[in-house]
Amino acid sequence: MAGYEGLCDKSCGRFGEVTERRSTSLLRDLQFLREVKKDLVVAREQCYHRGLLQTTKWLSELLVCVRDVQLEDEVPNLPSLSDLLGDELDHYHLAKSYFDLKEYDRCAYFTENCTTDLGRFLHLYSRYLSGERKKNNDIVDTLVTNDEHKGIYLKELHTELSKMYTLHSNSTSRDLGDTDMDAWLLWLYGVVLKRLDLTRQSVDVLCQALHLQPLHWGAWLELAALITDREMLSTLKLPDHWMRKLFHAHTYLELQLNDEALEIYTSLQDAGFLHSTYIMAQVAITHHNQRDVDQAVTIFKELEAVDPFRLDNLDTYSNLLYVKEMRVELSHLAHRVVQVDKYRVETCCVIGNYYSLRSQHEKAVQYFQRALRLNPHYLAAWTLMGHEYMEMKNTNAAIQCYRQAIEVNRRDYRAWYGLGQTYEILKLPAYCLYYFKQAQKLRPNDSRMLVALGESYEKLEKWEEAKKCFLKAHSVGDIEGIALFRLAKLYTRLGEGERAAVLYERYLQETEDAGLSEDRGLAYQFLASYCLQKNMLDLAYDYAQKCTLFMETRESGKTMLREIANRRQHTEQNTQDDCGSVLVSRVRPRVTLGGDRSARLPPLSLTYTP
Repeated sequence: MAGYEGLCDKSCGRFGEVTERRSTSLLRDLQFLREVKKDLVVAREQCYHRGLLQTTKWLSELLVCVRDVQLEDEVPNLPSLSDLLGDELDHYHLAKSYFDLKEYDRCAYFTENCTTDLGRFLHLYSRYLSGERKKNNDIVDTLVTNDEHKGIYLKELHTELSKMYTLHSNSTSRDLGDTDMDAWLLWLYGVVLKRLDLTRQSVDVLCQALHLQPLHWGAWLELAALITDREMLSTLKLPDHWMRKLFHAHTYLELQLNDEALEIYTSLQDAGFLHSTYIMAQVAITHHNQRDVDQAVTIFKELEAVDPFRLDNLDTYSNLLYVKEMRVELSHLAHRVVQVDKYRVETCCVIGNYYSLRSQHEKAVQYFQRALRLNPHYLAAWTLMGHEYMEMKNTNAAIQCYRQAIEVNRRDYRAWYGLGQTYEILKLPAYCLYYFKQAQKLRPNDSRMLVALGESYEKLEKWEEAKKCFLKAHSVGDIEGIALFRLAKLYTRLGEGERAAVLYERYLQETEDAGLSEDRGLAYQFLASYCLQKNMLDLAYDYAQKCTLFMETRESGKTMLREIANRRQHTEQNTQDDCGSVLVSRVRPRVTLGGDRSARLPPLSLTYTP
């Protein structure tokens, strides 16, 4: 990360690490909160003057959390617009009014000859937003990419900004007032580099911008989108500022490092941001990623009570209600968001989930498409629309949606997993293997990814790899409760009946409360057949009786019961018919109905070893 070691670092390191403040006075760390409030007041004004409305909103929400903190000194007075702009003040006010009304071309026209930092930024930023809007408006089909404008407005901006950056880099003075680019222009240059897929240069420039202005949350978000793994995050040279903690937590969440993210968010809440709606939403998303659905739903309900008109992250909330099949709650949420703003991407996703839960997949797709017209880079809509096309058996459209989701964010494991499922339907196991591997890398301890990966290896007849995947899926906590069943089926296929029998028995123990599932019926069927083959008639009889409880195995269970009866008629009763059997010595106490339940199968070592 060369190029900014000598920069004047505008961040303040005296706050230190937030997580180190573990004392009982954490809740009343007034010195920390006073410094935070000063920073937020100054940064909010700077962002507002530059039209960075999302960051202005974000900073204002944080500022409300510390509104009751009394400052010992007055907030430092910012230079007035008159001092900053001089003779350009009237042009700025005119251009800013156009900017606020989203008339970006007019704003760019009236700031074309501005020489101040603020004027130049407004000119270049309005040109960027104008190009983005025109590109989005020209999209005819959301499934067809349109890169025609990529070589026009972005390349023009890149040419101008790169010249300014060269002068800035060659400047001998590192004082902000003497350089050709301030933090805001550096951020815009980093965004342009990112859109042109010049990732490495973009990371360098964004880090420089953050050293000059660490309170620009938009710059942190752009940088977070470029982080591919934890190792890359650890190599970044970031400013020593309290905002870095929020950045780390956000990036950990993106990288599915949920425990680390939750720890940071909890420490920030303890430090004085308990009522921050942003942090509350992030904590809810963390619980969602950890599959703690009930806790996530509870937090979103609390968030709704605090800010009933907040639409941010409600698409995630609707996903939770969808998974829980809470139809009434999802219906109420859909009606509420429509009343707030029907033209927000979150609203479209909520309504799309509502129709999907009602199995109206065509209508769901229409609303996800509407969301993508509003924001083609909206990740959730691409992934959810792919799911809907899967329900409609339109695999080609589903593949396109998942690929677009990966283009937006390569860390979206749901898109990789969806691609694997799609190619599984197309019976292309080699493709499945690749995509499931990518999903498993992003979610290494998710049993669903491991089971899918094991099934792909099995189809490719890579037996050892498949065994390891199923075994690891069981070791990390089998979410769906099918890893042992799949492993037992694999051993059956390989002719290792004794191991399969032990695994089936273990599977039946662990899913005892699952009810009458088809897999349990098949497990009883195998065990009955195996015991019959080994002439263990009492045990076979018990398992065959269980088979008759399941629709799929009822007939085979009756057939085996008749076979057992025939054998008993032609064989003298022998209580030692099953002596020496490994299975009986381990399993016999299990099947005594109403007997001692403590005499179960002893724990089987199923610890995964790579």
